[in-house]
Amino acid sequence: MPKSIFVQGAITPARISESIAKHQSKTAIGGHSIFLGQIRTDEADGKRVAAIEYTAYEEMADKEADKIREEAFEKFDLTCAHIYHSLGHIKIGELCFFVFTSSAHRQAARDANAFLVDAIKERVPIYGKEIFEDESHQWKVNR
Repeated sequence: MPKSIFVQGAITPARISESIAKHQSKTAIGGHSIFLGQIRTDEADGKRVAAIEYTAYEEMADKEADKIREEAFEKFDLTCAHIYHSLGHIKIGELCFFVFTSSAHRQAARDANAFLVDAIKERVPIYGKEIFEDESHQWKVNR
């Protein structure tokens, strides 16, 4: 069974700093790359987005994320790769997506990070419902 990538609620700065701190003892690492996805102020049909409510088909999403992670290890010389995505109600300004890669050399960490972010967005069944300031909502379309 693959490890779950999901976190209930926003991804906190404490989670990010703890993840970084855990890697200090791994002295073969020379570079890390981090992607942080944040809920931005957005507009659709003249309404302002206040939050996004994330849901997922978790079992399928975790399997696909694990497959993507394994592909990254095959393509890039990685030491570590971690993927976290929020579920639930995430307000604008809060973090919802955290991808953290490590390698002996920075370029592999950067390239793998970009690969993981793009592949997760394209292939993993995670759904976002935009919640507007007036409390109406619609399913999010990636722009």
